[in-house]
Amino acid sequence: QVQLEESGGGLVQPGGSLRLSCAASGSIFIVYTMAWHCEASGKQRELVATITRGGSSNYADSVKGRFTITRDNAKNTVYLQMNSLKPEDTAVYYCNAPITIRPGTGAYDYWGQGIQVTVSS
Repeated sequence: QVQLEESGGGLVQPGGSLRLSCAASGSIFIVYTMAWHCEASGKQRELVATITRGGSSNYADSVKGRFTITRDNAKNTVYLQMNSLKPEDTAVYYCNAPITIRPGTGAYDYWGQGIQVTVSS
């Protein structure tokens, strides 16, 4: 059984910072590209940032220069450092990754349960 568990969300004032973490646990062989998505109330889920096993990252235009995605392959964990937060960043944030559980098998797409980030004064 593989699980992704997010942590680090909460309430922060505009201009503040938060650091989200997402740890993959269970029977894991390889965790491929890891990603963060966000889903604001009444809106579709959107891709925020991705990072490959080698550390190459990409960002949505709305967060470039403010958010940084990193990962620790030894811990099967991805992080999202969010700086200069804006009220429009308010959303539930989900981590996601394709994971194989044994050699020679295909990867299955796993999702965390989501964590709330609220930016408000």
